[in-house]
Amino acid sequence: MKTVILCGGRGTRLNELGKVVPKALVEIGGQPIIWHLMHLYAAHGFSDFHLCLGHLGHKIREYFGSSESVEDHVSFPVAEETNWNVSLFDTGEDTNTGGRIAKIADVLKAEERFFVTYGDGLADVDIETLLAFHKKHGKLATMTTVHPRSPFGLVEIGEDGAVTSFREKPRLDVWINGGFFVFERNVLDLLGGDPVLEEGPLETLAAEGELMAYRHTGFWKCMDTYKDSLEFNSLWEGGAPWKVWK
Repeated sequence: MKTVILCGGRGTRLNELGKVVPKALVEIGGQPIIWHLMHLYAAHGFSDFHLCLGHLGHKIREYFGSSESVEDHVSFPVAEETNWNVSLFDTGEDTNTGGRIAKIADVLKAEERFFVTYGDGLADVDIETLLAFHKKHGKLATMTTVHPRSPFGLVEIGEDGAVTSFREKPRLDVWINGGFFVFERNVLDLLGGDPVLEEGPLETLAAEGELMAYRHTGFWKCMDTYKDSLEFNSLWEGGAPWKVWK
């Protein structure tokens, strides 16, 4: 199965770093986040990657040693990981998430199903279990959902107004979209034009009863801000919960 990774985000909340480095290349422990993400999938036996490039896409091409025209895509084994195959597609500077997938639809139509995820998020998701869940329910799409952490510490207050305790950035008892999708080929039919994946296509699938949630309760975090990059690096030094490979 092919794994589509959306790598076109601008990283506007990464401050100056986002102006010179695409989010997918922000480093964790000396390696870009895309390296970690690809290792996660490859550890579960999925090493055929389609990267949808956008903002600063030429930097990602340089990282993979490609100098091909931006009008084409290239496929080649990564030197360090000889069992990986990587295809790079320039899908436009400002194309929406669904539109990026649509731009490589001709390639994906040959697949029965495929993975899709964002190039700025990591988790300890068991990809094989995710795929088994998707196959079992038989719907068109699966979205991994996660419990986010509160960006703020919470204060517990008693009925009399007295502060009883503090909770430092706890996990919230709600579910959000964590990426790590599995799509059947027919999902491509919902991606006409330049849609935002998280709006029209996923909303349509949900309304038609064709979108299932895979509830992941383990580690999940996205590279959204410069502070996140610092936290990722701290986690890497402390054991990296997403590191499921040897």
